[in-house]
Amino acid sequence: MTRYDRRQQGLAICLAMLAGFVDALAFIYLGGFFVSFMSGNSTRLGVALVEGSSNAYLTAGLIPLFVLGAALGSAIGHFAKTRRRFVVLAFVTLCLFVAAGLSAAGLMHYAIVAMVIAMGAENTVFEREGEVSIGLTYMTGSLVKLGQRLAQAFLGGPRLSWLPYFLLWAGLVSGVALGAASYTRFGLDSLWIAAVTGFILTLVAVRLERDVRVA
Repeated sequence: MTRYDRRQQGLAICLAMLAGFVDALAFIYLGGFFVSFMSGNSTRLGVALVEGSSNAYLTAGLIPLFVLGAALGSAIGHFAKTRRRFVVLAFVTLCLFVAAGLSAAGLMHYAIVAMVIAMGAENTVFEREGEVSIGLTYMTGSLVKLGQRLAQAFLGGPRLSWLPYFLLWAGLVSGVALGAASYTRFGLDSLWIAAVTGFILTLVAVRLERDVRVA
């Protein structure tokens, strides 16, 4: 996170908010399952297997779809080369528009599929040398780094190096809160809000890439 300039950090925070928003919609609709937080789904899978619950089938389906989304995002980014963020975000946005359309048509299960793929792909927006450099839909790593940077600040290191990680976490939580509030009013029609937000962030990514090339 700290290797990126403030504008790129801002984009990452906004994308974390988007992920939180989408995840909240799915969490409420699915009754406690996630489309972006696979650690939580993995825990639920293990418990469901021991209990013999039918929930195991749902979680066992969500996890491979997320992996597929990450694979597609990584492959798309590879071929896009220097325009990876714009192209990957365009794919994420397309998936969200598809999810919104499927939901409007009453095809809820297929809408969830598109949402999971979108969230998997979103995590590849910030990728360096084949590795995710900023996790956008899960915060465990960022919270660990937040703690490490707080320790460094206490020991005489940079005073505010922890702040970007805190803001990334806060972005996700804010997105979750907004998504939950939106669901109570619009249900899964809130996916249109997510899709339009994704489109706007895609345009922001285009501008950032253009500025980098000019510089």
